[in-house]
Formats: sequence, C-alpha cells, structure tokens
Amino acid sequence: MNIKRLIAIAMVVCMIASMLVLGTSCGKEEDKTYVVGICQLIEHPALDAATEGFKQALKDKLGDKVTFDEQNASGEQSLCASIVNSFVAANVDLIMANATPALQAAAKATKKIPVLGTSITEYGVALGIEGFTGTVGGNISGTSDLAPLKDQAAMILELVPTAKKVALIYCSTEPNSKYQVEVVKAELESKGITAELYSFSESNDMPTVCQNACAAADAIYVPTDNTVASNTGILNAIALQNNVPVIAGEEGIMDGCGIAALSISYYDLGYKTGEMAAEILTGKADIATMPIAYAPATKKYNPTICDKLGITIPEGYVASGN
Repeated sequence: MNIKRLIAIAMVVCMIASMLVLGTSCGKEEDKTYVVGICQLIEHPALDAATEGFKQALKDKLGDKVTFDEQNASGEQSLCASIVNSFVAANVDLIMANATPALQAAAKATKKIPVLGTSITEYGVALGIEGFTGTVGGNISGTSDLAPLKDQAAMILELVPTAKKVALIYCSTEPNSKYQVEVVKAELESKGITAELYSFSESNDMPTVCQNACAAADAIYVPTDNTVASNTGILNAIALQNNVPVIAGEEGIMDGCGIAALSISYYDLGYKTGEMAAEILTGKADIATMPIAYAPATKKYNPTICDKLGITIPEGYVASGN
C-alpha cells in the first residue's frame, strides 16, 4: 500500500471520528438540564411577581430542562448569605438574586457562577461601583426596577399641588432606598419644597417614624423599599388617620398604602431576567457583556385610598386592580 493511499485512509478515519465526537457532544447538549438557585429576600407582591416572571420565562424557553431551588430569606440579610452559599456548594448553573441584599450576598459568594439580579434599584450603589456605566461585568448582570426619580418627584407635586412639606420614609439598612430618597429630596428642594428624610432600621420602629412624618408633612414619599413593602398596613393606618397622601415608588406599596405610583410590572421585569438567564445557560450570551435591563414605567393610582382622602386623579393615570 503506497503512502498516498495510507494518508487518504487516515484522513477518512479522522473525519469519521470527528463526526462521531460532534454528534455525541450535540446529543449531550440537547439532553443537558440546568439547576437554577433563586434567593428572594422577603415575601411581598413585587418580589413574588418578579420570581414568578423569572421562572415562567425559563419554562417557556427551556421547558422541563430547568429545575429551581427556590428559597426565601424572610427578610433576614444574613440568611441570604447562607442561601447563596448553599447554591455555590451545590454548584448550581445560575443564581437569581431577588432584591439588593440577595445580590450582594451572591456577589460575595461566587465569582464563577452566573448571577442575575432582579428588583435591584441601582447596581452601582448595590455593588459599590463608582462611575457605574450600565454593565457590571464579570459574572453579574440583571434587571433594575428603577423608575425615573425626577418624574416621581414631579408626580408628588402634580397630585398634591398645595404641598409645602414632603416627608420621605425609608429603611436605613437598604442602600438603594437611601439613594432614591436623596435624589427625590434634591429634586423637590430644587422646586422650593421642604423635604425631610425619616428613616428606620427595622419594622418595629415604623409606627413612631410614620407618626412623626405624618404630623410634620403635607405628603409622604416612599421609594421601592422592601421593609415598607412588607409593612404597608402600618403606614396606611397612620396616613389615613392623619389625612396625609402617600406617593409610592412601586405599585405593590401603592396598593397597600398609597394614592399613586410611577411603577413598573415586576412580573415583566422578572420575565426579562428569565430570558437573560436562558441565553446565558444555553451559551447564546456572555453575562460579562450583558448591560442591566430596565422596564418602562406607568402612572398608576389606587382608587380606594384616593376616595377615602377625597383626591381627584388627573388624566394619564391607570387605575390599579388592587
């Protein structure tokens, strides 16, 4: 057998082997399943909706190839760390961090497993990134629930045009809440309105803080704050008793205690996060280059509370189905 014939045979053998390997790897890719860990800070309507949207998107994209390890930290930031560390130990394929403390815990726990945040107001603030430009890089990306803060400030004055003093209530342990109230405060003050911050560190302090705020202000603003969202009944009772309208940073809080909100759909926000997750898991996108995604905001109002306070909502607002 001459040398040319041997070379030809060798080339054919290599081609067949390559095809077999490729066919095997493709089969493995088709059969691959994924485990996604979900860490949600606390149970309340906005975060719940984001989680449901996230799961539905992955089910729509990947069907039964994805399973979820869903855990709730019940408002305990330290428990977020335990949850995400268990995900890392289990070597899940992706972590979804719902709310800022969950994202911060995941960022500390792993630099390898992809981490997608949702219901995060401002990633630069949450992760301590100076001069944040919209892309985190590394193994982190996600979606933001930030509605335009200047528009929220303008909405306060549109709904309560006689307001001279506005109280801004927030939980001091939530950095994104502090960021929001400081921006809104500056915007209100630029329009000649007195704006005072009223903070609390835990829900037990809320009644006193809310009472003080209602006694001093013509209107109240609450940002997208997880602690307030879980305790809207406290603020609602005190605000109604004092006949003070509350403008909220998101619809869930508005449904519980507010007259209106410039809000996003948290289900849609979670769904977008799930679509991003599907692209990452299937290798269609690189999380390191994925910019943070945002959802459009809509003016919503709460008919029930507006009626109780005798407030007429101007055109351009959509009634909440609360």
